[in-house]
Amino acid sequence: MEGLNLFESNILLWIQENLRTDAFDFLMPYVSAVNNAGLLSILAVILLIAWAKYRKVGVTAFLSLAAEAFIVNVLLKNCTARTRPYVVNESLLLLGHIPGDFSFPSGHTGAAFAVATVLLLYGKDGSIPKTCAVWAVAAAVLIAVSRLYNAAHYPTDVLAGMLIGMLTGVLAYKLISVYGLKRKLGD
Repeated sequence: MEGLNLFESNILLWIQENLRTDAFDFLMPYVSAVNNAGLLSILAVILLIAWAKYRKVGVTAFLSLAAEAFIVNVLLKNCTARTRPYVVNESLLLLGHIPGDFSFPSGHTGAAFAVATVLLLYGKDGSIPKTCAVWAVAAAVLIAVSRLYNAAHYPTDVLAGMLIGMLTGVLAYKLISVYGLKRKLGD
């Protein structure tokens, strides 16, 4: 793991030395902060559930987000106990608040992709406007990039969060579709 941490720290150092600007240094901590504790994702789920027309989408997104939160925050973070990159490499400058949990996988990224994947799938089948899905995916990608830019996560943390969020999104969508819960949720 030490070799992987060193390799990934060098990627983050490259980002810090070559891509950081004053404007992004100001902006990126806010991009991450909108999804602290999954806040943006939770708000999206609440709005979808509250809007009767999109309730099935909201329930599906809730299932996806709940599964992602359990996998990431209860199982993987505690089992792997991966130290944050800025702690391992003191040359990395953390932007934003100091996280109080472990690094692997990225919960911010996982939560964003858990909801975005559900919206993307419902956008493809016409249940929700495609523009909503596009904005959700764009927000998820921006949140993922911010976690790297801010040196809060290693690249594999972000990749794992993204994959877990996508997996829970697909599984929640399939679960609702296969078991006919769509009809019971307002169709």
